[in-house]
Amino acid sequence: MDKQLLFTPGPVNVAETLRTAICKEDICHRETDFDALLAGIEHKLLSLFQIRKRERYRAVVITGSGTAANEAILSSVVGDGAVLILSNGEFGGRLHKTSLIHNKKTHLIEMPWGIAFDIPQIATYLAKHKIDVVAMVHHETCSGMLNPLAQIGALVKASGALFVVDGVSSVGAEVIDMEACNIAFVSSSSSKALGSYPGLSFVVGRKKQFKRLKHHAAKTTYLNLATFYAFLKTHSQTPNTPAVPLFFALDQALTDILSEGVLMRYARIKARADLLRNGMRRLNLDFLVDEADMCSMLTTVQAPASVSVHDLRAGLRDHSIIIYEGKGCFAGKVFQVGNIGELSDDDIRYFLSTLKDVLLTLQADAADLVTLVSPKQKPPALLPVPADLRVVS
Repeated sequence: MDKQLLFTPGPVNVAETLRTAICKEDICHRETDFDALLAGIEHKLLSLFQIRKRERYRAVVITGSGTAANEAILSSVVGDGAVLILSNGEFGGRLHKTSLIHNKKTHLIEMPWGIAFDIPQIATYLAKHKIDVVAMVHHETCSGMLNPLAQIGALVKASGALFVVDGVSSVGAEVIDMEACNIAFVSSSSSKALGSYPGLSFVVGRKKQFKRLKHHAAKTTYLNLATFYAFLKTHSQTPNTPAVPLFFALDQALTDILSEGVLMRYARIKARADLLRNGMRRLNLDFLVDEADMCSMLTTVQAPASVSVHDLRAGLRDHSIIIYEGKGCFAGKVFQVGNIGELSDDDIRYFLSTLKDVLLTLQADAADLVTLVSPKQKPPALLPVPADLRVVS
């Protein structure tokens, strides 16, 4: 292989159109050229989300990873109110840690990693506590579990709170209906299912909620959403120097998605996932969560007992294939296979063939290390010698 195949949830292999876009001629971010670029990206983001009442929503773009967008939300939208974090994985835990820094009234409902939320428990908690904002990760990358937007969005709406969603690894691979699911703000990143380079994130939200941010005291300088919205509304610019080449690349990625068709893209990503999962099932591999609960862009696979995940990853890397190892409580127990970015069906078949070969090699090596040990035998019992028996020489 003349390149690495990134079977990861991000970063990803990017299209040639993006390699061309990122090398466009230099422009100044305080000129009309950038104004038009940012306006185009915002328009395309609203199209990606298939927002029907577009005039009610805006999108700001931040130079920073998906965590930057999440921190911008959690530091800007809560004010002096109370925020409830719903967590069932690593990134829900990260939301909680971030909120604790910025918000004194941070509540937490926590489930074990990879375990679905208890909807009645959340409903009861919201009924008993005054909560102003509820935050949740849509796709928990640590397990591959997709959390339910519609159910929880309905509970949050009934409670009168705002619903904010970390969509960092689901936007571009899953349908997210902000209007139907009562989502006030959603975050995401350029480098995952959108298929662009790392380094940009964005927040899409209701215009009326963006306007209300100015009433909250600023808790950060760089990540204050009110400031981003003010510069977007007034100047069609960002408040700080943006990574302009990455904006060109993101614009091209969104153009490519919309040219293909949003629903067609979702279907193509899901078909890739099905191809991968069918192939891995034929290798007698089991998945961590039920397929009905999985995102379309990632599969978390239980490693065979005789196989070291570290060695499996190294074996695949020798064939130019990059995967993720499990983290936290899943470390050493699972490996993760993404199917986003510029991966073809041939790439997936190559992955499955190589995975089979590497697994067989590792399992054979493990069998060679097992030595059969015979059970220890007791020494034969000695019979007593009769008293009248003498040895005659």
